[in-house]
Amino acid sequence: MDMHNPPPSPLLPVVKLALLCACASIVLAMASELLCVLPLAVFVGSCLIAPFFPQYGFFLPVVSRGCTGKNMVALTFDDGPDPAATPKILELLEKYNAPATFFVIGEKAQRHPELMRDILARGHQVGNHSFCHDVLLMLRSRKKIAAEIRMAQQALSVYGIKPHIFRPPVGITNPKLGSILKQQDLYCVNFSCRGFDAGNRRIAGLAERILKKVRPGDIILLHDCMPKGSAIADLWLQEVEALLAGLAGKNLAPVPLEQLIGRTVCSRLAEKAS
Repeated sequence: MDMHNPPPSPLLPVVKLALLCACASIVLAMASELLCVLPLAVFVGSCLIAPFFPQYGFFLPVVSRGCTGKNMVALTFDDGPDPAATPKILELLEKYNAPATFFVIGEKAQRHPELMRDILARGHQVGNHSFCHDVLLMLRSRKKIAAEIRMAQQALSVYGIKPHIFRPPVGITNPKLGSILKQQDLYCVNFSCRGFDAGNRRIAGLAERILKKVRPGDIILLHDCMPKGSAIADLWLQEVEALLAGLAGKNLAPVPLEQLIGRTVCSRLAEKAS
């Protein structure tokens, strides 16, 4: 498979549903003018609900699982880098020889260059997670969304990299995102397995929740930010370590995201002087 260029995309679900609802509306209109509104209501309702299911590409192609057919998974960490959390996570990943992909926030990448260089020096991959992590980003204008993604790309280019993957804040997409990403040579990567940790605010039982449902090919969502409170922070690290040990116990090998999905995740550029 070409590691950078994706295969031709099938017709998007939103287009299929629009065509189906249009045909249904025409047929129902023959029986009753009132009934013809029902397919429109179904379409509008689906468009409102679909963004909250990040693993499905309703509005645009979304990569949320791997395609190797082998006992492999990919670890991804959102919302960093964090000076309190990232070094500890990097130590755990090294201990278990586990590669990961860090979906970083652009403004944090600017503030913590030493952490960014450490992530890259250890061989991990980096993705674009917007510049400010506005959780309502998908409700903003096309211009605002494009600027958030572009500014994050520019912030990351300082470290000699060009990510090709974007994960929207909270994983939510919208109809504008596909064309914006195409213009910036990016594609959308979400996830298929998560522990519903609420951004590291719900830690207890995190490893167990993930290990109960993880399957070969899963892209696992974790967060790279330190929970508040030393006791919870210690518990979080214990949970991450339990997850890494548990994956080994289930014979699931963490591999680079690029290897799992068969597409280029991040290209290397010449690093700029600081």
